[in-house]
Amino acid sequence: MAILVGIGTGQASGGLLCVDEAGRPVDPGAVIGGYSGEQLDNADAIIDAGIALGAPREARVIAVMTAMGESGLRVLDHGDAAGPDSRGLFQQRDNGAWGTLEDRMDPTTSAENFYRALLRLPDWQSLEPTVAAHRVQRNSDEDHYARYWASADAVVTALSTRTLRCGDGLVRGSDGPRS
Repeated sequence: MAILVGIGTGQASGGLLCVDEAGRPVDPGAVIGGYSGEQLDNADAIIDAGIALGAPREARVIAVMTAMGESGLRVLDHGDAAGPDSRGLFQQRDNGAWGTLEDRMDPTTSAENFYRALLRLPDWQSLEPTVAAHRVQRNSDEDHYARYWASADAVVTALSTRTLRCGDGLVRGSDGPRS
């Protein structure tokens, strides 16, 4: 179990240092696969939504990979030329399939909607991950997400096995969040 240890550093975190079971400091400013801070919080929400829905690990990596490719793991309040009405982590369109604007802007709800669409795809697990993501998102390039696979895998691995998230006190194990 991870613990919080009080120290007198004057840090913005209130003088608390997060350590893992071995007493090693856990860095809340860590960069994983080129992503950090809010981006990792959003990846965490995507992973947790997948766990709650019973989505296997590969689906969680595909979901994180897709959000990396669509928004850089940021909740965007704008679209682009191809989808000016796209919003959120997955850049989901205002076409009725992805819920309300509030749904599309909420990391958990938008992830749940992505997972439901992915898991409905026949034989999604036999497809290349980028093709599975493409079939859910229906973007113009089915290989668009391929370059994000390694980073997505690294992020899912790190966040799924991380002992402590210092920012919110969420204790994690290999099965997902534990409070």
